[in-house]
Amino acid sequence: MTVTTALAGCSSSKAPATSSSTTNNKVGVLLPDTASSPRWTAADPDEIAKQCTVYKLNCQVYNANGSATEQETQAQQLISSGVGVILLVDLDPASGAQIEAKAKQAGVVVIDYDRYTSGGSAEYYVSYDNVQVGKDQGTALTQCPQVAGKSSVGYVEIDGAPTDNNATLFAQGYNSVLSTQAGWNKLADQTGQWSSTVAQTVFQSMLASNASKIDAVMVANDTMAQSVINVLTGQNLAGKVAVSGQDATPGGLDNIMAGTQCFTIYKAVTGEADVAVKLASQILAGTVKAGTMPSGAVSFTGPDKRTIPAYLATPTVITKANVSQPVTDGYVTAAAVCDNTSLSASALATLIAECNANGISYQPSS
Repeated sequence: MTVTTALAGCSSSKAPATSSSTTNNKVGVLLPDTASSPRWTAADPDEIAKQCTVYKLNCQVYNANGSATEQETQAQQLISSGVGVILLVDLDPASGAQIEAKAKQAGVVVIDYDRYTSGGSAEYYVSYDNVQVGKDQGTALTQCPQVAGKSSVGYVEIDGAPTDNNATLFAQGYNSVLSTQAGWNKLADQTGQWSSTVAQTVFQSMLASNASKIDAVMVANDTMAQSVINVLTGQNLAGKVAVSGQDATPGGLDNIMAGTQCFTIYKAVTGEADVAVKLASQILAGTVKAGTMPSGAVSFTGPDKRTIPAYLATPTVITKANVSQPVTDGYVTAAAVCDNTSLSASALATLIAECNANGISYQPSS
């Protein structure tokens, strides 16, 4: 049994190690970047490695560092090494489809992991119900204390990258909610490209154009929400404008406790990693034949109108009332949430006090 994480969070030019087993127990995992979400450098690699140990698989986990070219190179290395299954989080549909075509030609089964590759040929899709994620975001935003009960609300949207089908599904979900809210008026809508830098520039422009009209910001994830909060802080508006999020990052949880972010969406990595690795083990063992409908799967139809078997987990809305849940579940550590070394001593003391007051038990080691 071998479980190898090949520089998760970094790209690697080294070919994966070969397995000593006579049966194919090799699984390749291709993660997209290190910037759009902390999950790609911590939560997913760790949980995938854990599950690979459980199922006695030789797993190679690569991160493309945001480069589609690098991801294609990593995929070719995995195919050449003889993996039987690849879990793919594409960087864009075109490059993802190319990877899947090469894998299929080599007889390698591909599982679209977290993101569906439109135009691709993956046999399975393992993710969250991402339209529901968006609906939960929209509903939670309307319930934020900054806007609850208001007869008129001006809001702006900062969406995820248009190359990510998940971003499209999130927007479909929250637009279906917000567009039907009486008195809610969308002032602007633009992509933040899953980038903190882009999101900051976008929101600065939105705020300059709409001045005091913005009551809420429908921002697609915590990374971009932090940029929005930074801009609001500079204008003495942090906590006065409702801000959404997603991913239950340490920073997002901190902002929720501070009252500058209303909520985040928690997608426990166990809901994806555990399911995907188990499915990979079943495919390699021959108990699930590629392309067939396994027990518990549902039919998913992508934007390319292709229907494949899928496992879609249910998300959880995290507010101040249940902010400790991602820590209790082990998704993030108390230290990651409560021990921000970039803060001043007084600000750090305040954060630690907030953690303990909200059910996240933490005391610094020194």
